[in-house]
Amino acid sequence: MSDRYPVHTAETAPDKAAASIEQATAAFGFLPNLIGIMAESPALAEAYLSLSDIFQSKTGLDAAEQHVVLLTVSRYHECHYCMAAHTTTAGMMGVDDPVVEAIRNDQPIDDPRLEALRQLTHEMVDRRGWPSEATQQRFFDAGYEPSQLFDVLVGIAQKTLSNYTNHLADTPVDEPMQGNAWTPPSA
Repeated sequence: MSDRYPVHTAETAPDKAAASIEQATAAFGFLPNLIGIMAESPALAEAYLSLSDIFQSKTGLDAAEQHVVLLTVSRYHECHYCMAAHTTTAGMMGVDDPVVEAIRNDQPIDDPRLEALRQLTHEMVDRRGWPSEATQQRFFDAGYEPSQLFDVLVGIAQKTLSNYTNHLADTPVDEPMQGNAWTPPSA
């Protein structure tokens, strides 16, 4: 953890972050360290929580597909915190363990539809928004619609905010997620 970026509590966070802290605490039953750090910038905390809500409730991707996107981006960015967090929440949402383990280990997913989504997401991040025509076609051939490709961008944006925050702050993994700790291969 970085001394430069404190993990705020409801008592120490800037007043403008109060709504975000309240929202996160209500959603998780505790204040995740990520949101405690993001609270330093109330705009960042609000943006992250807003994108998270939009990604969960307004996209054409189901819970498993959403977690494929979130985990794939976090794996690419080597975010120790988000890998632990989304492994935990994926399990709570009923995402099959082999899907999660494949992403954690940078391996193909056995389900061809989810693998097409994983490949598209990885290539979107790796190529900075320029996936190959073949990757896009594989995604569409798996049954996805153009709107769902754009929905993937919402998840990428959400995870980029949290992954980069965690890189800056070396965010400590919350106790409820420590059983799913993950170490980047480059560490």
